Amino acid sequence: MNADDAKQADADHAIHPLLAGRWSPYGFTARMPPASDLAALFEAARWAASSYNEQPWRYLVATRDEPRAHARLADCLVAGNRAWAVDAPVLALGVVARRFEGNGEPNRAAEHDLGAASASLTFEAAARGLHVHQMIGIEPETARQAMAIPDGYDAFTALAIGYRASPETLTDKLRERDLRPRQRRPQSGFVFGAAWGEPAPWTGD
Repeated sequence: MNADDAKQADADHAIHPLLAGRWSPYGFTARMPPASDLAALFEAARWAASSYNEQPWRYLVATRDEPRAHARLADCLVAGNRAWAVDAPVLALGVVARRFEGNGEPNRAAEHDLGAASASLTFEAAARGLHVHQMIGIEPETARQAMAIPDGYDAFTALAIGYRASPETLTDKLRERDLRPRQRRPQSGFVFGAAWGEPAPWTGD
């Protein structure tokens, strides 16, 4: 079984093929995505929904075409992520604005909205034959200093973007992860009706 077969979702209900086939590899080739594809990924993020249309996401992006910037951004990752993500041709930090621009009040939806933007980006990547691996394992204060992130904004996630490499190029531990079938809890475990813990009727469970 190859990695793409292993990662194909065994969906209980029919979903879009791009969602069923999307997964987050640990291995990336050095091949650089076209600039037009990268622009399209972040255009997809641009059009994500957000609370009050605040668009609290910001992205800091570095490519292997700029080795110093790429290395500086890689240094913002925790060691375990940096070990494999440094091979990705494109790295990005997802940053959130903590307060609404209009009134300065805290934006409790900021992290949710960054996730929505990154999900849109990931879907667009899948449509273009690219893979995205999102990470929470970053060093936020390292990122603040290295990338000159101002007060009121926090680095929250990172993304490795590129073309999937063969699992055979990976360490044994990472190769096992890339070949491990995707698993999810059933809808009955998270889609409830009017009472907590009681599955919604359409889940079929």
